[in-house]
Amino acid sequence: MGDWDYIIVGGGSAGCVLANRLSENPGTRVLLLEAGGKDSYPWIHIPIGYLYCIGNPRTDWMFKTAPEPNLGGRSLLYPRGKVLGGCSSINGMLYLRGQAADYDGWRQMGNTGWGWDDVLPYFRKSEDYYSGATALHGSGGEWRVEEQRLHWDVLDDWIRAAEAAGIPATEDFNRGDNEGVGYFKVNQRRGWRWNTAKAFLRPARGRANLRIETGAQAERVLFDGRRAVGVRFRQGGALREERARQEVILAAGAIGSPQLLQLSGIGPGALLQSMGLPVVLDAPGVGGNLQDHLQIRCAWKVTGARTLNTLANSWLGKARIGLEYALLRSGPMSMAPSQLGAFARSAPEVETPDLEYHVQPLSLDAFGENLHPYPAITASVCHLRPESRGHVRITSPDPTAAPEIAPNYLSTPRDRLVAARAIRLTRHIMAQAPMAKYRPEEFRPGVEAETDLELGQAAGRIGTTIFHPVGTARMGSDPAAVVDPQLKVKGIDGLRVVDASVMPTITSGNTNSPTIMIAEKAAAMMRGA
Repeated sequence: MGDWDYIIVGGGSAGCVLANRLSENPGTRVLLLEAGGKDSYPWIHIPIGYLYCIGNPRTDWMFKTAPEPNLGGRSLLYPRGKVLGGCSSINGMLYLRGQAADYDGWRQMGNTGWGWDDVLPYFRKSEDYYSGATALHGSGGEWRVEEQRLHWDVLDDWIRAAEAAGIPATEDFNRGDNEGVGYFKVNQRRGWRWNTAKAFLRPARGRANLRIETGAQAERVLFDGRRAVGVRFRQGGALREERARQEVILAAGAIGSPQLLQLSGIGPGALLQSMGLPVVLDAPGVGGNLQDHLQIRCAWKVTGARTLNTLANSWLGKARIGLEYALLRSGPMSMAPSQLGAFARSAPEVETPDLEYHVQPLSLDAFGENLHPYPAITASVCHLRPESRGHVRITSPDPTAAPEIAPNYLSTPRDRLVAARAIRLTRHIMAQAPMAKYRPEEFRPGVEAETDLELGQAAGRIGTTIFHPVGTARMGSDPAAVVDPQLKVKGIDGLRVVDASVMPTITSGNTNSPTIMIAEKAAAMMRGA
């Protein structure tokens, strides 16, 4: 039986930040529990290694969604990091904050202290921006942000085509207004992935007041009445319990945190009773409000373009790629899954960009499969603020049983309309003069889809997750919210949730760095308290 001030469940993006910040006070004892292993697998640290980490039980929980009705009944792979660093060890490494309007919207929903002006200092606190500190960027923090180390001529021309279609060029998507087209900034250091285990845990490992336990699968939160007092977990086949004097903090992510809450008796009462679990608190919102970005993978064959398809489909090309990375830490092995980005509006009346592009000089049938043997590019586009809502629900009282994950993509007429508009805008960009020399030939979704109905259906055929689940333990001041603006679980003492699950609405961009910001702000609130 340990004697800890804080027990943190989950050593991912939020958990690593919390472990560092809370243990800065030598008088505060912190225990970090991570179900996965150490981040010692070499492919974690080579940027292209996400190909070998996603779908690998060593680093991925290997979740799948329930069959999605609007995606033709398909069940999608749903990667979540199962390793120190969590999803920051297997994700696309893109540094994106979202829009100022996202956070101002949170504040307007009753979440005092979560507006853009409130959260910007916490983005800056962690940040180590490659070009130095400004009013919008930080320098010297743990979270390194750099420019990418390669360019592609066909992507440079795509930028010009987007400009011709009315999307302005930008050098920075992280100033609060992310409208524009340009290359993404990445969480890398000199061509290596920079995950939160390196950034936040490595500097704190030597502290006598911090203990990090890997291979520790949390099974339930322990309570004294309605106060959280510890965690029961399984490690190496043995069942263990540890106690917390101040707080238990769930940082297991938008899937893991609601799952653990439900296993612990906090969730929809009828669901818990159907599983034979005692109800500590009937909280219908736990596991609801699941939001995610659906990526519509539009693709074109091209002529006369250097793309990864042709470069990587020969042994000579592969040798060149490997040699460039070994000598210079640049080239395709250093690249994020998506190099070029754009934020645009699906219609003139939309106030801020509601579409995000991830443009890649490659194409393939599905993630993890071989590249096509012909030169091609993919212009993926997602609706940033979907109306569709899904859920995460336990399927068994067994903590090792995967929960039901049902994002419920394209379940509203508005989401289907925006999907149709997104494909039309993509076609409009590809039809601009800078792309003409490549003689682009659309093969996904295919030119036969033309009407809103046909394009909405086509989006369902080719759409897949871009791995941004949030919202399943949402923050709010209303009675249905799971946590309050201090991220304390309503109706329970000594328990907080600190990860992407607390987002009331999804941010207008990738969600990893907003999760780090949430952890920074939570740690400051706890230390201030």
